[in-house]
Amino acid sequence: MAPVTVLKTPHAQTAVTPLISEQLARFVGTFPTDQIPSAVTARAKHFILDAVGVALASTTYDFAHRAVTAICGLAGSGEAAVIGMPIRVPPRDAALLNGILIHGLDFDDTHSGGVIHATSSVLPTVLAVGARQRASGQEMLAAYVLGVEVAARLGAVAKGAFHQVGFHPTGLIGAFACALAAGRLMGLGEKQLVMAQGLTLSAGSGSLEFLEDGAWNKRFHPGWAANAGITVAALAQQGFIGAKRAYEGRFGLYASHLQDHFDPANLALATHSLGGTWELLQVAVKPYPACHFVHACIDAAVALVRDQNLDYREVDRIRALVPGEVVKTVCEPMANKRRPANSYDAQFSIPYTVGAALRRGRFSLDELEDDALGDSQILSLADRTTYEVDPATTFPRHYTGEVIVTTRDGRTLRHREAINRGNGERPLSEAAIIEKFHSNAARAVSPERARQIERLLLSLDLQAEASVVVSGLAAA
Repeated sequence: MAPVTVLKTPHAQTAVTPLISEQLARFVGTFPTDQIPSAVTARAKHFILDAVGVALASTTYDFAHRAVTAICGLAGSGEAAVIGMPIRVPPRDAALLNGILIHGLDFDDTHSGGVIHATSSVLPTVLAVGARQRASGQEMLAAYVLGVEVAARLGAVAKGAFHQVGFHPTGLIGAFACALAAGRLMGLGEKQLVMAQGLTLSAGSGSLEFLEDGAWNKRFHPGWAANAGITVAALAQQGFIGAKRAYEGRFGLYASHLQDHFDPANLALATHSLGGTWELLQVAVKPYPACHFVHACIDAAVALVRDQNLDYREVDRIRALVPGEVVKTVCEPMANKRRPANSYDAQFSIPYTVGAALRRGRFSLDELEDDALGDSQILSLADRTTYEVDPATTFPRHYTGEVIVTTRDGRTLRHREAINRGNGERPLSEAAIIEKFHSNAARAVSPERARQIERLLLSLDLQAEASVVVSGLAAA
């Protein structure tokens, strides 16, 4: 019997979807600088200007000087500059301190969907690494933009759930973005960038316990993320092996930190439309120095005073409508929120910020000084403030807010902010951002020095040496 020949038809190969870490590594590592849209780079430069202005204002506060004393005492001098400070420290220490300065007043920008302060970690990273690597201003700006894109998407996967379980995404998620931004500037290849993200699983952190007593923990979360990102990028560059499944894994970022609050279907948001949709354009610049979750209610309270001629002495009761997802952060426990222990505590309080806005018709850094925190009339308004969950909220796309006031003579006055001012759909103008920069910078430097910094940063992409830019931000 003749042998039977069996013809084997090749099976169609099943396409394997690349890991998220692989897709992000390829995007950040290889995206051409000159293909970033001009509108994105223009907006990015204004975000950087805004952050530097906040950092300059922070240099006049006690927390900044305590941080500088602590870090200089550990590491001593180095070659890296710190915004507004007459010191030079090692690059990682500069990144830590710059993160503290940018985020310390809670006046820095926020990506609404990601619920994350991306600039406060990514900018310190690229300032430190860009100067060390002798990158150009254009290369440093590109690394910043791509880092923000990653941070926004990784934050969006959680849909606000990190706050529900007590993690601060700016510190936690920010570290992954910083690892990639640092790695791009250091010239890491795709495999090294994948390893860096895996290593970040053991480096990113950030607890919300500071909300209980107004502690300073949150202030150093972005700088610590920058420090972590630089560290893991250096380890990966030398072949130190990190986990591959940083995001999808059984103990990956989302499964380990969110557990029952995590829907795996949302993982697609991490890489959605990379290089097509620019999430940086959805970053919101803050008009107020407080948690972004309270901004809409501050604006509503100011509008009641300005547009409806409300006199705070006429107020009987106040109701604030807020998204349910922010209650744990800015509404509870109510006794603490009505009597903030310090300025940082006050920035995360709906009763205090609404009361201050009704009493003074504004909310600025002045409303966080001791005289305001002890103002009996503001505190009396805080005592009369309650909250309700906003049934019409579109959070996290918008940080909605509404204030309803019942007056002593029985009238009901209300104002709603359906889209928080500064949101990507209602952005602050470039002129408004520049005005905010000069207002903040004036607390620390002369008008001429502020104008020099403005010119330097708004021409960042034209600078041949990033190190010159970074040195130009330090105090003489």
